[in-house]
Amino acid sequence: MHDRPQARPTGEDPHDRMHPETVAVHAGRPSREPDGPMSTPVHLASTFHEGGPTAYGRYGNPSWTAFEEALGALEGGGCVAFASGMGAISAVLALVPTGGVVVAPRHSYTGTIGLLDDLALTRDVSVRFVDVRDAEAVADAARGADLVWVESPTNPALEVADLDAIGRAAREAGALFAVDNTFATPLLQRPLESGADLVVHSATKSISGHSDVVMGAVIARDDDLRDRIATRRSLGGAIPGPLDAFLALRGLRTLPVRLERAQANARELAARFADHPALEEVRYPGFGTIVSIVIGGGADAAERVATSTRVWVHSTSLGGVESQLERRRRWPAEAQTIPEGLIRLSVGLEHVDDLARDLEQALARATDPGDDGAPDPPPRSVPPAAAGY
Repeated sequence: MHDRPQARPTGEDPHDRMHPETVAVHAGRPSREPDGPMSTPVHLASTFHEGGPTAYGRYGNPSWTAFEEALGALEGGGCVAFASGMGAISAVLALVPTGGVVVAPRHSYTGTIGLLDDLALTRDVSVRFVDVRDAEAVADAARGADLVWVESPTNPALEVADLDAIGRAAREAGALFAVDNTFATPLLQRPLESGADLVVHSATKSISGHSDVVMGAVIARDDDLRDRIATRRSLGGAIPGPLDAFLALRGLRTLPVRLERAQANARELAARFADHPALEEVRYPGFGTIVSIVIGGGADAAERVATSTRVWVHSTSLGGVESQLERRRRWPAEAQTIPEGLIRLSVGLEHVDDLARDLEQALARATDPGDDGAPDPPPRSVPPAAAGY
């Protein structure tokens, strides 16, 4: 189920016959002309001459288009780029009618939970939270729903859903089926092939991959849905900057090699620390670059780990070339069923021995802080309304 997707001859687009690694490098390039650029330039323009399809900078930009072509080719649908992952999620949830019903994972990204809470208050939307590992429970909840929203793996519990089964259930229920594919990326799963109508990415993460861009994207199964999502972007104004789109596309070009290295590191770290005495649990779904560990000793011990690393970066993000870690329950909106001592590890491209050694010394300090001559790091405050990622 989670083997790397292979290209298949599904249409007239030449990228349909290419392997994903080739698509990532070549999709979204300008036409090959003498002395023409290999990469689409950054189009810093808000106004365009009349007569073409763009008309105005809120409706389109060649820099977005190149990114959309590339990511759309990888996912197998029509892509709409957004200013952020939250902008992308908001556009999909806006398709739910007033008084409608959404099925969502009980362990979802906190920003998604916040949006669902807001829809419940402002538009009388009902939310049915489910364990996405239980396809039958999801199918039961899908009856009468307008949208089935799934993360797989979930953030940060790393629960994996049976997308094929849920896709069939959503279709039988007449509900839209949307998948947040940020963790897996289109190189590890393509939800449209499992029956999803919409795929969402925080392109800030693995897609761009260098911790220097905030962007999002929605990929739609058909042109009608893509047009509806593009309308939400135009009306809401959640448009990406041309430079952001350029950088995200440049990052996408190296996604296959970055993912290969980071995933190999994640697998190795999950294996090395599986029986570590300082850990109550190691969660790794067997694929991807995210590992969650649960520290014995709860929140205080986990905070000491997170603030004691020298290679791992203590930060609220994931998918970058650098390895990052964070205790997720420090965010007030995080689900109460996430352990207080859970630390989400976003594994990067460093040498795995350096990552393991750094994590080992931080775990040692967490279980036996001792007196190393340095004071414990001060507690880090979090704004009450913050969601993190």
